[in-house]
Amino acid sequence: MKLSLLPWALLLLVTAPGPGPQPAAGAQGSCSHRCGVQDGPCSCHPTCFGLASCCSDIRDFCLEILPYSGSIMGGKDFVVQHLNSSNSTDGVICSFKESIQTRGFVDSSARVHCVSPLLYETGRIPFTLSMDNGHSFPRSGTWLAVHPSKVSESEKSQLVNETRWQYYGTASTQGNLTLTWNTLALPTNSITIELWGYEETGKPYSQEWTAAWSYLYSLATNITNSGSFTFTPKPAPQNYQRWKVGALRIVNSKHHAGEKDVHALWSNEHALAWHLGDDFRADPVAWARAQCLAWEELEDQLPNFLEELPDCPCTLAQAQADSGRFQADYGCDIEHGSVCTYHPGAVHCVRSVQASPLYGSGQQCCYTAAGTQLLTADSTSGSTPDRGHDWGAPPYRVPPRVPGLSHWIYDVISFYYCCLWAPECSRYMQRRPSSDCRSYQPPRLASTFGDPHFVTFDGTNFTFNGRGEYVLLEASGTDLRVQARAQTRMTPEGSQDRGTGLTAVAVQEGNSDVVEVRLRDGAGALQVLLNQEVLSFKEQRWMDLKGMFLSVAAGDRVSVMLSSGAGLEVSVQGPFLSVAVLLPNKFLTHTRGLLGTLNDNPSDDFTLRSGQVLPPSASSRELFQFGADWAVENASSLLTYDSKFLVENFLLRPKHDPNFLPLFPEETTSSPSQASEVAKLCGDNNFCNFDVAATGSLSVGNATRLVHRQHLLRTQSLQPVVSCGWLAPPSNGHKEGMRYLVGSTVHFHCDSGYSLAGAEASTCQADGTWSRPTPTCQPGRSYAVLLGVIFGGLAVVALVALVYVLLRRRKSNTAVWGSRP
Repeated sequence: MKLSLLPWALLLLVTAPGPGPQPAAGAQGSCSHRCGVQDGPCSCHPTCFGLASCCSDIRDFCLEILPYSGSIMGGKDFVVQHLNSSNSTDGVICSFKESIQTRGFVDSSARVHCVSPLLYETGRIPFTLSMDNGHSFPRSGTWLAVHPSKVSESEKSQLVNETRWQYYGTASTQGNLTLTWNTLALPTNSITIELWGYEETGKPYSQEWTAAWSYLYSLATNITNSGSFTFTPKPAPQNYQRWKVGALRIVNSKHHAGEKDVHALWSNEHALAWHLGDDFRADPVAWARAQCLAWEELEDQLPNFLEELPDCPCTLAQAQADSGRFQADYGCDIEHGSVCTYHPGAVHCVRSVQASPLYGSGQQCCYTAAGTQLLTADSTSGSTPDRGHDWGAPPYRVPPRVPGLSHWIYDVISFYYCCLWAPECSRYMQRRPSSDCRSYQPPRLASTFGDPHFVTFDGTNFTFNGRGEYVLLEASGTDLRVQARAQTRMTPEGSQDRGTGLTAVAVQEGNSDVVEVRLRDGAGALQVLLNQEVLSFKEQRWMDLKGMFLSVAAGDRVSVMLSSGAGLEVSVQGPFLSVAVLLPNKFLTHTRGLLGTLNDNPSDDFTLRSGQVLPPSASSRELFQFGADWAVENASSLLTYDSKFLVENFLLRPKHDPNFLPLFPEETTSSPSQASEVAKLCGDNNFCNFDVAATGSLSVGNATRLVHRQHLLRTQSLQPVVSCGWLAPPSNGHKEGMRYLVGSTVHFHCDSGYSLAGAEASTCQADGTWSRPTPTCQPGRSYAVLLGVIFGGLAVVALVALVYVLLRRRKSNTAVWGSRP
């Protein structure tokens, strides 16, 4: 919900700033039960710090915590900052989502602690705090629950040689197992090590389908907190055998067995081969085959989730460029060494960002070093779609939408049954076939950068360097809005350029969260705000938010992935922001704003709010009026005004500054002293030439040149590619070639004892069809065999002839010798 800005902003201008949070002049307010509230005599809203309008007790009631994130498995101890208490430990209760309560405590330094609970969802989890044993909860804050794979290894206990744990009991895998942990992460003298099991029960895709972690039994109790534990696994009692997936938990021995939501260290979730029964150890292959067949039978009764998954990009370049819909799979990432355990022939895999709407499923796409898609029909290294999306799916909490764990139940443990513990992988691959890319449609790209230059979705180039706040994009259907703030640059000499650049960008789709990315004052780095609150990325660079995912890379690039499949990327380029927007084809004919009308018709990109269209030949001054027409309106602004400067210059003034006169392209002239350098740097890049002339800075021009080049390269990567689809090998034969894109050729061969009937090769044509069908391999002698028979026969004949000639010569010689005296 967008807050009403103008009334309180007028009040703020008469409020003198002071050091730190102070109440507004004459205010006698409190933030008890009011966190996030802006109205009243003083503010409890995050913007109040920059505006010096906070209630004096805001830090006592609107809580900051450290650490602020942890695994959904829970058990993370965090400290409430700026809050000290002399109350007893028994009085602290932390309530998450108004339904899950954990017991907190006050340490010897009077600091208040809470413990995160076991959750079945990721994202920002609201919590309230009671200091009076639950009688009242006037304080509130936010906890960030993350996917277990995104938690630092130092926060977990470690399964030493994890593969050995998950193969224990199979051939040649016996002996001891070892668990290690950081003793400082669990400060206590004695600990207990527990096994917990995860399962999803009930009728699939019904309201009775539930997910649950359960305490099973303890491996060790009341042992010294040494940081290491080694044991020889024994088969678990029969009543625990139904759990095949689980994790180990280490807790203080003072807690009773299985006590929930206490300070703990969890291991990774894993296949519980080491705890399975004697029947598994006696014949693991037969046991796993039976489990595989049972999974196969169940899978065939479930709905077909494959039909609603998006097709994979055809090439690695497309997969990396389509960042609004696909992101790197942490299990096979080219930027982290391509450690692809489950896809050994691949160098990079991506997963669909959004889960499918009906079944919460996910797509996976894997690629070779040559950029070719790997298919399961050709290799067990191929990409496999997931019935349960690994990242989960809103509203989470229930199967198959529990982050990480539903994926384990429906896609990973079955892979162990069929492929790793038994030679039945063909059964798994038949039910998890790779998607080819015949129906894949790349997204459309638009960008703005430099002294703002624009390249629209339909490829129109223009420059608009107004000062103010403007609509980059509005899209009907999903109510997607992208807005930006443009400001002038201060030169090193202290004067202002006659050009502008983007300093803030905000996005919202429907009723999603609002994310704003802006330049931090004087730092040349990015600052990210969520619903007008500044975020920290010291612990996590990926956040699951309402209606979107947010990713931050190295502090200079932010990616927003929206539920519609649209993507927004913001980065620092020179003194300003660069923005790239990716839209799927469903946005065709539904966009307007400075990034143009997406309809494959560049001639109507300069469409005003009224619907009037300026011609492509419009002058730079006419385009300046076009840009001014798309100024943001206060009532619909997504941008944040959390300083006196922003209030005075953008909130209370016209959104487009009518008094600012920019430098127009036809007015630019390069400094004679820079002419040769500019020509060498920019060449025929008009954007680069303009920015050097407007700012006098070669570095600014170079930044513009580089980002424009990135735009062109990405546009090239997103060009449609024709695919002819998978081509089968002949029965009783094989093929050479696993690339099925236009121009690719596949060659066919027969096994020994079979001969080829049909074409020896087929080529993918521009119309998406193969030039020749797959041939057949017919029983009979192959060409090689026939040639061998022929040449062998000729050799025999030649040998017989040679013997005959030699015998004739010998006979002739005998006759001559016999006639001598």
